[in-house]
Amino acid sequence: MRFALTAEQIDFAASLRKMGEAAKTPGVVRAWGAGDAAAGRALLGQLAEAGALGLTITEENGGFGAGPVELIVAFTEIGRAAVPGPLVETAAAIPALLQALPDSALAARWLPELAEGAKLGTIALATSAGSSAGEAAGVPLALDADVADLVLVADGDRVSVATAGAQVKSVDAARRLFPVHAGDVLAEGEGVREAIEKAFDTAALAAAAQLLGAGRALLDTSVDYVKQRQQFGKPIGQYQSIKHHLANVSIGLEMAQPLLYRAALTLQDDADPVTRARDISAAKLACGGAAYTAARIALQVHGAIGYTAEFDLSLWLTKVTALRSAWGTPDVHRTRIAAALREGVTA
Repeated sequence: MRFALTAEQIDFAASLRKMGEAAKTPGVVRAWGAGDAAAGRALLGQLAEAGALGLTITEENGGFGAGPVELIVAFTEIGRAAVPGPLVETAAAIPALLQALPDSALAARWLPELAEGAKLGTIALATSAGSSAGEAAGVPLALDADVADLVLVADGDRVSVATAGAQVKSVDAARRLFPVHAGDVLAEGEGVREAIEKAFDTAALAAAAQLLGAGRALLDTSVDYVKQRQQFGKPIGQYQSIKHHLANVSIGLEMAQPLLYRAALTLQDDADPVTRARDISAAKLACGGAAYTAARIALQVHGAIGYTAEFDLSLWLTKVTALRSAWGTPDVHRTRIAAALREGVTA
């Protein structure tokens, strides 16, 4: 199986990286967390113009008709820049859900505007495997429901429009969570259940890519910092223990990447649900673990300054902490892998 990206995919990633660097995202993230979405919406509009929001939306629905590999390329760079907003929901979960529903009218109505960035969508999605953002007092949570133009709840075999309640606190201030209450039913039935499961897997794949990108940003930041911080008259990066810690972070991220590519290809090949769940859960688990290790080591090598909210490192630390549990906790994904192995699924 070939895991190497094409020249076009590499160029696409490079263009998104330049966009994130030019946007100076730490300021955008802080403003978004404080409830000022203007700069964030502008950045999301730029991502839409670059095609990042319509990658998996078919051409007839206003998108680019690309696949899961292009999706993870985009979300790795989105994670690297810590771009705020309901991006997984808008570009991954909702397109996968609406395009898999028996009623194609819903996709035709909403997806063109989501692809071009004219509207944002969010969803509280629950499956037998897990949920998108958890619950508060038994009520499902959706990301940025106050700024989203389309708010959905998907649970079991039913998809409904939803209304948002009061914001609840998140470990990541830029992940603004709201309890949502189901309203009018848009679709229900056995075909809807399958669409919800596929939407969950597509979103978990995008979240895994975000985690990988955030982990790489943390590693790069840590490497730059240990070259500058001095102790006993020389940069701390020259000490063997620091080198070993950062090398372990790099190895973890590199080992997670093939699992992410494999999961994208599994989704692209429309594999059976059990194989799809196994591969995507393996990617989410590996990318989440590697990013968490990168966050822990970044905090350690930065010392006391790494604990301060004013230091930009904190934005990536909290992002990784929140994303690691979003779209299925580590325990949920371990359970899915174990269930697939028990059913005798082979590579």
